[in-house]
Amino acid sequence: MITCRKTYRDVPFAHRQPFHDGHCAYIHGHNWSITVTFAAHERDRNGFVVDYGKLGFLKDWIEEHLDHACVFHKDDPLREQLVSAAPEAWKVYVVDDCSNEGIAMHLSEVFGQLVDEFTQGRVWVISVEVEEDSKNAACYTRPTQ
Repeated sequence: MITCRKTYRDVPFAHRQPFHDGHCAYIHGHNWSITVTFAAHERDRNGFVVDYGKLGFLKDWIEEHLDHACVFHKDDPLREQLVSAAPEAWKVYVVDDCSNEGIAMHLSEVFGQLVDEFTQGRVWVISVEVEEDSKNAACYTRPTQ
């Protein structure tokens, strides 16, 4: 098995921790970095695990769903109230858990499916690391392929 990584830097989006007992319960934003680690049993005929130049579908997904969005926890008791107060002011993305760790897990699932489809199973996602403002990071490693 051989691996490689691709990082998408400075992706601005907001979130809030609805069950946190401190300042993280307020809506706040970060510039996030998302690092995806890919694996394959063999490199392609160019010697690549994955051709970075052909990963536009991941960049497009990030721009469509996360760029300048507010990521909400699916059980956030204020989500509907906040969004319905001014729906035109929000780009909403809902996940099971909007913590750094939860976002890493979610993106691992989403990106894993996209990469599997794009490469017809030749390449898979091993892990996704999500970093908040270059200070805090969480990495989710997928179960072994």
